[in-house]
Amino acid sequence: MIFIHLEPEPTMELPTDAVEIPLLHSSPPRTTSTLQALGNIIVSVVGTGILGLPYAFRIAGWGAGSFGVALAGVATYYCMLLLVKCREKLTSQGRSNESRTFGDLGYICMGSKGRYLTEFLIFFAQCGGSVAYLVFIGQNLSSVFQGHGLAMSYYIFLIAVVEVVLSWIPSLAALAPFSIFADICNAIAMGIVVKEDIQKAIAGGISFDKRTAITSNMRGLPFAGGMAVFCFEGFGMTLALESSMKDKAAFPKVLAQAFVGITTVYVLFGFSGYMAYGDETRDIITLNLPNTWSTKAIQVGLCVGLVFTFPMMLHPINEIVEDKLKQSSWFEKIQDSNNVFSGKQLKVATYISRAIIVLGLAMLASFVPGFGLFASLVGSTVCALISFVLPAIFHLRLMGSSLSFSQKVLDSFILISGLLFAVYGTYNSLVGI
Repeated sequence: MIFIHLEPEPTMELPTDAVEIPLLHSSPPRTTSTLQALGNIIVSVVGTGILGLPYAFRIAGWGAGSFGVALAGVATYYCMLLLVKCREKLTSQGRSNESRTFGDLGYICMGSKGRYLTEFLIFFAQCGGSVAYLVFIGQNLSSVFQGHGLAMSYYIFLIAVVEVVLSWIPSLAALAPFSIFADICNAIAMGIVVKEDIQKAIAGGISFDKRTAITSNMRGLPFAGGMAVFCFEGFGMTLALESSMKDKAAFPKVLAQAFVGITTVYVLFGFSGYMAYGDETRDIITLNLPNTWSTKAIQVGLCVGLVFTFPMMLHPINEIVEDKLKQSSWFEKIQDSNNVFSGKQLKVATYISRAIIVLGLAMLASFVPGFGLFASLVGSTVCALISFVLPAIFHLRLMGSSLSFSQKVLDSFILISGLLFAVYGTYNSLVGI
């Protein structure tokens, strides 16, 4: 599950030390050991998308799905290193304080428009991930309590009320244990799916002849690609993860180890899930599990874990929104008044803004037809632009003169491919929806 804590995005109108985001509280950064960094990378990357991979394999075929996940993993790893190399370049020039975040690189490479574009994409990527969380919770709860005849949107808005209250908690540290709990439920759900697959294999119920290797439907390939990109979440955490390490030189190796393990698990899980359920594979694999009390307990456990980790998904959104609030004339007037009520007014404004964000996301989630289609849409649009297009642009702009011809060709290929994938993948997902 994702524990996201992006460093505050400093603006050009205020000194860096004058910007404190969010308005309620911000935890000080801590350095991590190599093992802790490995755990943080896994937690940041692996999310609910993994439970939609078997469905992606059903749509694209087990061969095309495996290749797509592996390709997405390699490309994401390479582009994460591009961001690190860009910051290393700036650090060597004595500009380390200017390149703390993704948005800082956007400003250095493309000016104010670059910062706004980067913040815009991160904002909508986190919004998309948050909506996917709500859809996931809604679909699983409606499956668990299907005898009550309530629509998915009912559960979404019920959970939204809880999320509004949780979004007002000043420190996210209190919610961290629930992220671990959700990861455990995720692992148990994966284990049950693999167990079902093995049982069917032993019983002779699985045949490669009945499973598609590569789909003949061309729309299935970009759909699976979007889902694969969505599964490698947490790209915006790259610089924060690298800067948190005590031994920063070891980051590429640790990142490689994490991605090899994650990609292998993704491929095996997507493959085994599709092999177990074939054309009956649903967009969230837990919906295929037997209707037993143990299965329902796992589904409820996943939902509870996501309910308490949802505020972590909201954290970067709140940072960006509250940064804009701090730049508003209204905020400056309240801050200059120095009266007893000014602090309370700022807190109330923060609470209201967070409530509006949660309810707005819940409203969007209530119109989403299904987890799989929406996850593919998010992966094909903002996730593809953040993960592939922007890093390639930043690398070419900052280090173009020192790059070899082959490196320029590779970066340009990733840039063009990312744009084409975003355009066609978005069109394909919207048609599917």
